[in-house]
Amino acid sequence: MNNEKLKIVILGGGTAGWMTANLMAARWKDKNIHFTLIESPDVGIVGVGEGSTPSMQNFFHEIGVEESEWMPECNATYKNGITFEGWTSIPGFEKYCHPFPSQMDIHTFPKFDNNCQLRRHNFDVEAHPDRFFLGSYLSQNQRSPKANHNFPFDHPNGYHFDSNLLGSFLRKKAKQRGVEHLQRHVSGVLQKENGDISSLKFREGKIIEADFFVDCTGFAGLLLQKTLKVPFINLDKMLFNDTAVVVATPVNKDDLNSQTKSTALKYGWAWDIPLTNRTGNGYVFSSRYCSVNDAETEFRTHLGLLDADVNVRTVKWKQGRLEKSWSKNCLAIGLSQGFIEPIEAMALHLVYNSIGHFITEFENGNFSNQNQQQYNSINDRAFDGVVDYILAHYRMNSRRDTDYWRDNAENQNITPSFLAIVQSWLGASQNNLADEIKKYDTGSFFPLASWQILFAGYGVFPPPENVKPQNKGNQSVNMDELDNFIQRCGSNYSSHLESLNTLKQVAK
Repeated sequence: MNNEKLKIVILGGGTAGWMTANLMAARWKDKNIHFTLIESPDVGIVGVGEGSTPSMQNFFHEIGVEESEWMPECNATYKNGITFEGWTSIPGFEKYCHPFPSQMDIHTFPKFDNNCQLRRHNFDVEAHPDRFFLGSYLSQNQRSPKANHNFPFDHPNGYHFDSNLLGSFLRKKAKQRGVEHLQRHVSGVLQKENGDISSLKFREGKIIEADFFVDCTGFAGLLLQKTLKVPFINLDKMLFNDTAVVVATPVNKDDLNSQTKSTALKYGWAWDIPLTNRTGNGYVFSSRYCSVNDAETEFRTHLGLLDADVNVRTVKWKQGRLEKSWSKNCLAIGLSQGFIEPIEAMALHLVYNSIGHFITEFENGNFSNQNQQQYNSINDRAFDGVVDYILAHYRMNSRRDTDYWRDNAENQNITPSFLAIVQSWLGASQNNLADEIKKYDTGSFFPLASWQILFAGYGVFPPPENVKPQNKGNQSVNMDELDNFIQRCGSNYSSHLESLNTLKQVAK
């Protein structure tokens, strides 16, 4: 950088735009940079994703915001993990919880791994993941992830929140940090001879110039896709879902869940996300197998709202990612970069990861395009690793009640990395699961434990013909002792509702 002020324009608000503005302004507070965020008064927020992973804890810590400041304002609740129900027809594995990692896992994961290996070698031992993880216990018992003072082990957590309120909160914080906010409709994009973006033209006729642009225009992809013509890699043959119907219902405040629930239906799955003022519900499905009207009817029946007078809205998307997220002097963040359906609530995780990685590479490259290729390579691998894990939810299902589930189970549009991981688990290759995850660099977001929880939670183990000899001296875990350990740990965590009420008191 020279002594002149660097001008960065973020086009598009919403959660992705305002997360970008806050994180850049916080990380570069001592740099000579002016930030402007432009959002159109004509464009609404998609507002579907209302859940996160623990990465949001890191985000708020980086921008200096406490939970007591933002959570009550956004009707937010805690999230210890996701419970999947009805994804498999194997008896005893009708549902399982995918918890977030915990410090306690150092004591319990080796026991889970031990029993998984025994079960994979055809020994009749307990290998369902729910009894092995503290996060599962907290989820199933409506416990908060915040431990009492005498148990110094808080549990990493995600959040549920109102995405519109969160966007408004982050807008307020960014403006406090000096981010300029313009409400304008962009009618044109001007480029230099070398293809870089030079300025944005407003409907009113004025223009704004900048050195660097961030595209947060969502599915419109105004800068990277439409202006710079960066190709889009479509994943609709690998991941079928492209539509959701969404509705809000009252929340049970006396029994407030601290987890997201994902229930498999005929042509996709339904989410249940508890906020302090309502429950967010959505049915994610494939329009190739089911019309919107049929999906809404099935969804209303599932919720007991078949004849109720409630507003159900429809959201559509294209699934995939840009060939590269950073091109010329422009970076795509959020939906403009790409989208994978919300089954593991990875949207904001990818936003946070992408922004943070860009800030590091841009600064290390002296605020130039020097590290662009390196950024794109790492970012693409992370995105593709998430795709593999999401794909596993569908490809490994054992339901056969509709063409949708049968076609997912038989889908041959899979990646080499996914195939290698599955074959290692099923004993069809000589490599073990950890080796394949490391080889293909797919463990940055979903490490070994996550893959084992998914396979074991589905009740998917090697068929007898793939089983290799195993030393029968190996002992299975004493489950009564493990249950006692987890329950005693869990007794140190208050109820979800009690913890949220404490936050409200602090906020006052």
